[in-house]
Amino acid sequence: MKICFAFLGNYKHDSRITNLANSLKDEGHHVEVISFDWFGIKNDIIEEDATVYKLHRGENRLLFYFDFAIKLLNKLFSIKANVYFAEDIYTLPFVYWAARLRNARVYYNSRELYPFIGGLTKRPLLQWTIRQIEKFFIKRVDFVLTTGELDSEFLHNYYGITNTLVIRNIPLYRRPAKKIDIRKLYNIPEENLIVLYQGMLLNGRGLGYFIKELTHLERVTLLILGEGEKKEYFKKLAEEYSVSNNIIWGGIIEQSELINYTAAADAGLCLIENISISYYHALPNKLFEYIMAGLPVISSNLPQMKKIVTQYRVGEIVDIENGESVADIINKWLNNRSLLNDYRKNCLKAAEELNWQKEYEQVRGKLFGEEK
Repeated sequence: MKICFAFLGNYKHDSRITNLANSLKDEGHHVEVISFDWFGIKNDIIEEDATVYKLHRGENRLLFYFDFAIKLLNKLFSIKANVYFAEDIYTLPFVYWAARLRNARVYYNSRELYPFIGGLTKRPLLQWTIRQIEKFFIKRVDFVLTTGELDSEFLHNYYGITNTLVIRNIPLYRRPAKKIDIRKLYNIPEENLIVLYQGMLLNGRGLGYFIKELTHLERVTLLILGEGEKKEYFKKLAEEYSVSNNIIWGGIIEQSELINYTAAADAGLCLIENISISYYHALPNKLFEYIMAGLPVISSNLPQMKKIVTQYRVGEIVDIENGESVADIINKWLNNRSLLNDYRKNCLKAAEELNWQKEYEQVRGKLFGEEK
């Protein structure tokens, strides 16, 4: 089969697309990816089976989306595929009509509960618009992919659909090829505990909360690997709390290299804030990436994340909504490095089960209707 993915993001930084696309290629399918970037590239990247279009993110959001839509449509209508994947709500309308014109199947990847993401809580008109778009198309696609059981249950109840399939955001099983010496690279003192945050720099991901917590911590360096529209806000927040010297802004790391950086830290932050239904259901890929790299996790007290952390004993849970302190956990770890080592061993053991190879084996037959 020929399979087309469309994504408002750079697929090179997205393990969910790259893992599935590579598994499909290994089975002999022809895969083509359409994606976009407004952070890390200067020009379009045109490859044999993938395109990353450069977008310009200015003050005028309408121009941004118009540019995105024109480029996406031009590329979509040049591809004759059997199955089209809309990898987010933004590509869904365009992918749906392109697929129907080709008499092809169309799958919607509901990575989040888009009408209920944290960034829309104070934008009711946009929230309503996204809800209407999703309501119209989600009942017409052939398959809806979700990242966790709670999301599938919510969509079943909210839209009355049953054609969902859970594919968690789990990385490939592999060990770091060569750990990056991040202490040397970023000049971090040996006695400091390196706490890692990786992912998009957005509100609701616990980053602002932890920057404030740094005021209660000594011998701790926060390493941030990622970019996002709130970067300058977080930098100003760090200055306001006089902790800028405790933070390193490492930028975006290629997905293929990321584990070599992740594995060299001492602990990983996964502090999703309970500001929306979508965030309450969160089961982010960074949680599994930390585990794969052998990195003990500090996780929010949200149901799907808590279940993984407690079941595999790979770190500790903090209820930030009820005033519990991440600083208390980190200070405990600073004074008890053997506890960190125990969590690290548990992570490496859990990774033997929580990996893409096993995840894909469980869903591959259901994906194209080979198994009922």
